[in-house]
Amino acid sequence: MTKAPQTTLEGQIERITFRNAETHFVIAKFRPKEQASLITVLGHLPETRPGETLRLQGQWKQHPRFGQQLEVLRFEVLLPAGVEEIRRYLLSGLIKGIGPKTAERLLAHFQAETLTVIEKEPLRLTEVHGIGAEKARRIAEAWQAHHQVRALMDFLQAAEVKPSYAARIYKTYGAEALEILRHDPYRVAADIARIGFYIADAVVRHSDLPIDDCERAQACLKFLLEEAGEEGHVFVPRQALVDRCSTAFNLDFEAVAKALDHLAAEGTITICPEAPASPVYLKALYVAETSIAQRLQVMQQIPMPPAPVDAADILATVVRRLAIHLSPEQLAALESLFHHRVVIITGGPGTGKTTLIRAMAAVFEAVGRKYLLSAPTGRAARRMAEVTGRPAATLHKLLGYNLSEGHFERDQDNPLETEVLIVDEASMVDALLMGSLIKALPLQAGLILVGDVFQLPSVGPGSVLSDLIESQALPAFELKEVFRQAAQSPIVAKAHQVRRGELPELAPIGPDEPLQEFSFIAQDTLEAVAATIVDLCTRRLPHQLGLEIARQTQVLTPMHKGVAGTLNLNQMLQTALNPNVQTSTALGGRFYLTDKVMHLRNNYQKEVFNGEIGFVCDVDLEEKQLSVDFDGRRVIYDEAELDELSPAYAISVHKSQGSEYPVIILPMVTQHYVMLQRNLLYTALTRARHMVILVGSAKAVRVAVEADQPRQRQTLLAWRMKAEG
Repeated sequence: MTKAPQTTLEGQIERITFRNAETHFVIAKFRPKEQASLITVLGHLPETRPGETLRLQGQWKQHPRFGQQLEVLRFEVLLPAGVEEIRRYLLSGLIKGIGPKTAERLLAHFQAETLTVIEKEPLRLTEVHGIGAEKARRIAEAWQAHHQVRALMDFLQAAEVKPSYAARIYKTYGAEALEILRHDPYRVAADIARIGFYIADAVVRHSDLPIDDCERAQACLKFLLEEAGEEGHVFVPRQALVDRCSTAFNLDFEAVAKALDHLAAEGTITICPEAPASPVYLKALYVAETSIAQRLQVMQQIPMPPAPVDAADILATVVRRLAIHLSPEQLAALESLFHHRVVIITGGPGTGKTTLIRAMAAVFEAVGRKYLLSAPTGRAARRMAEVTGRPAATLHKLLGYNLSEGHFERDQDNPLETEVLIVDEASMVDALLMGSLIKALPLQAGLILVGDVFQLPSVGPGSVLSDLIESQALPAFELKEVFRQAAQSPIVAKAHQVRRGELPELAPIGPDEPLQEFSFIAQDTLEAVAATIVDLCTRRLPHQLGLEIARQTQVLTPMHKGVAGTLNLNQMLQTALNPNVQTSTALGGRFYLTDKVMHLRNNYQKEVFNGEIGFVCDVDLEEKQLSVDFDGRRVIYDEAELDELSPAYAISVHKSQGSEYPVIILPMVTQHYVMLQRNLLYTALTRARHMVILVGSAKAVRVAVEADQPRQRQTLLAWRMKAEG
């Protein structure tokens, strides 16, 4: 079959009609030089903006609905020539520090020489009214950074690497970035988690650099261990790791074995031949897992002082201070706190975990025992403080991260000042965080872990709470009785049905029927599911409940890709809910004023952590920055940091852990069958306080309820607890 001939065009991007922020796929209107009419171009064009001059290389395609389009295979950014082209270029917001007013002043003064002056004689910028020496310096630095990032993008594109990674690399290395990529690419694999390996390996394979198999194998092994950690595993069995590294990257077994020994000798990894499956750990995860097991066992062996109160005293204290009566289950759990140094309390919604935390605080205060309240996320900590009326902090804040040293301030040499630590939402605590926490807790202190073990495991590696329960090395209390008031809630009742593996009754409601506390809207197609979710957020819920919808309702979905995934739903909901999409310019082509956004990874410098949701409260196109309001705290992001944010109109169920929302909407479609699990559906239902709306098919709900085989994480914490015991 003859390939379609390739076409090369030069011209300007007129406007962007579609942009996928994750894949950088763009559909745009393009004006070729010396041609009056616009053409449609589509392809992966990261960071392109209206006003830019491009040289495009591609093939013409005939779309059955939209007609002739140019599919872009390669592109090159060209500097514009002529005053009008330069004006459009500067007004695109590409150069930090040049807004509309500054652009017009520059053009009025320098005309067609404007870009030449910025590049070669930046001190002359001070000739323009309103531009001082400092602003001229910032504009010159922004110009240099922009073009160095573009050079990086061209280099990465030639190596068949996503050009969108250029900003992240430039932020890490600055002006040295290209030099490092050309001469020491595997440094990128070591310095930039996950994506660094892909970049380095692709650069090496597409360059004339000699390939050192042992060096490449080391990078591959570290990458595979990091990848396993992101999938929740604490280790990888040695043989499985060697096999995968050899086959996936076409490496000799001998080179992989040599690399494994080298990494172990330098302390990057730890191999445990005495343990089951001869596990291979990244050093930090090995230290975390062994620390948890060893210190918990030591804590258990330290004798407890005589209990200051008995069951009758506890009951009387709780009634007097809180005016509530404890169930026998709750009383047994509370009484055990004075006989065991470490206690686990678990249970589903409505079983009284929150009431029990309030009772613990009241009793500890009554007997004069110093305690701390904490949770893994900011939202969970705030909710804990609200229900107890006492201060609660995130675990990260409690441990105090030292930015200059890169570790927590609190450890065995500088322990937490407390006699008891109560941790809520403990199922969310991963192995690394628990390892740091357990080292910072005095051995004589008490530790109470409260959580719902049936929820999804932590986002980070490990399954600490379930492993500790499985080990049977610690006293664990499961609250099973659902209190009458909670039992009357359809959400609580159906969540417990799902937990037991029973299919909840799904009575579909019509398009004009009032929404109930638990509603199911049947839709047969993915497009209808997505359209129904948008309709719920824009029409039905505001009409019925009068909600400030973006802040009160949360769409949860099992997957990122597809019509009912986070990527597409976020784009649809952003367009439908945020009027600024139609009237203003997005920073980075993605974020508008008032957008609902989520922070995606722990950033200790900004003190913002994975999963926190906020709202864009300011967009500065001139300085290429935006500000996000996280529950009253304003955090600034430069354009190069936008990969730490994602739209949050729709989020994954995993990212919702530790949070509660008045209303949740959950698409349930069979196309998500890979992710449909009982614990995922259960977790989603338990995130709602007042209303749950399922949209999709009853079959998908049944698939989720019947799928009770969550992927087993590779951890040895339970084995180590038994071995230590």
